[in-house]
Amino acid sequence: MAQPPVTRSSSSLLRRKRIEIPSDTQGLRRVLGPASLIALGIGCTIGAGLFSLTGIAASENAGPAVVLSYIVAAIACGFAGLCYSELASMIPIAGSAYSYAYMALGEVVAWIIGWDLVLEYAVGAAAVSVSWSRYVASLLGSWGISLPPRLLASPFETVALPDGSHVAGLMNLPAAFIICVVSALLIRGVSESARVNAVIVVVKLAIIVAVVAFGVPYIKTANYIPFIPDNTGTFGHFGFSGIMRAAGTIFFAYVGFDAVSTAAQEARNPGRDMPIGILGSLLICTIAYVLFSLVLTGLVNYKDMLGDAAPVATAIDQTPFAWLKLAVKFGIICGFTSVLLVLLLGQSRVFYAMSRDGLLPRLFASIHPRWRTPWYSNLLFMVLTGALAAFLPIDQLAHMTSIGTLLAFVIVCIGVMFLRRSAPDMERRFRVPGGPTIPILGIVCCTAVMLSLDGLTWIRLAVWLVIGMAIYFGYSRRNSHLAQDS
Repeated sequence: MAQPPVTRSSSSLLRRKRIEIPSDTQGLRRVLGPASLIALGIGCTIGAGLFSLTGIAASENAGPAVVLSYIVAAIACGFAGLCYSELASMIPIAGSAYSYAYMALGEVVAWIIGWDLVLEYAVGAAAVSVSWSRYVASLLGSWGISLPPRLLASPFETVALPDGSHVAGLMNLPAAFIICVVSALLIRGVSESARVNAVIVVVKLAIIVAVVAFGVPYIKTANYIPFIPDNTGTFGHFGFSGIMRAAGTIFFAYVGFDAVSTAAQEARNPGRDMPIGILGSLLICTIAYVLFSLVLTGLVNYKDMLGDAAPVATAIDQTPFAWLKLAVKFGIICGFTSVLLVLLLGQSRVFYAMSRDGLLPRLFASIHPRWRTPWYSNLLFMVLTGALAAFLPIDQLAHMTSIGTLLAFVIVCIGVMFLRRSAPDMERRFRVPGGPTIPILGIVCCTAVMLSLDGLTWIRLAVWLVIGMAIYFGYSRRNSHLAQDS
């Protein structure tokens, strides 16, 4: 394996890789075009943030104004998405924000963002799988099939048994099961996974159109009053702070375009196709989010969605269309599957890039001889993400994912400005307009949403980063390929 050349720095912590595009003769296959990249973005973005967390964010934070929360999140994502597009067009390699940070800001920053991306992808996939489990249970229930309640909830949740008693859950078995199935598909190959994802995306968009079209006549306008409920006196519980807290809660749903950038080394023409995939998927998904959440909060009063991880199933039950209820639940299950596929794809590619640079054991850079996929990374996260899905509730998983996503976006915006100074002559097939204005706005907006999240989420992030830094100084710093060259 060729080792990356080192850029000298006064500190080994800030040593940077030179910007080099890897040869296509070895490693990952370039099989993805712009349509596949847009589909990957939509497949990842439209999922738990819309189909599950809309109800939780509305009932606990924003009320019907969760629609505004989606707009706030979209604005922050728009600024970050433009920055991602510039970096992905000039550095079309696997690893996303990790690779960009390594070349722009130095090794220790790259390690922080790579470790942080575990929160964004692996924990995000666990949150989505929990929602997948709830919708599967709802669909089976409509067919008269009941799954054991204690095998649908984590030990931190209370479930009602048929005799009326309440006990703690054991594990979310269906959530762990779907993580294993999707991981096996990803090991089989990215082109096969992309074809499956494209079919699911069509189904998912059709479901959104159906819910909006058939749900509008049954909207109860009284559910929109008050549109912005008064703050209860606690930050994040309704009012303006509630809108911001809700934006942070659902923010991880916008990791779709970030996941697109992790597949840059598998794009056929990354300089042209990556900006199309990133910005195209972001635009389509934002429109869908606003329309869908408006209809959802009109069908069901936000107070009735408290703790409901399957609010769309609840909303569709307000209409008389029996066929629509089954179709929507089935479509959402398919949609969650595509989200899991893209999140786990992104996570394995980040670990592949980190291992290739020597920051993780070489095992994770091993490519399967037949399927050309980083299968050891897929196996690792099948176990890790499956355990998180089985034993943690969705609200904790969602907050952890959102803060990881936001931190990645902030670092990408900083990286754009830094590379414009350190590599001003490098070709940029796409350039963010307006000089430093948009990157600065991206930093400000994403930081504002981060600050709206609760203190416990910040503590979890701090603990996670401390663990990551211990691994860096204990293993990664001395095993880095740049350390071997210096």
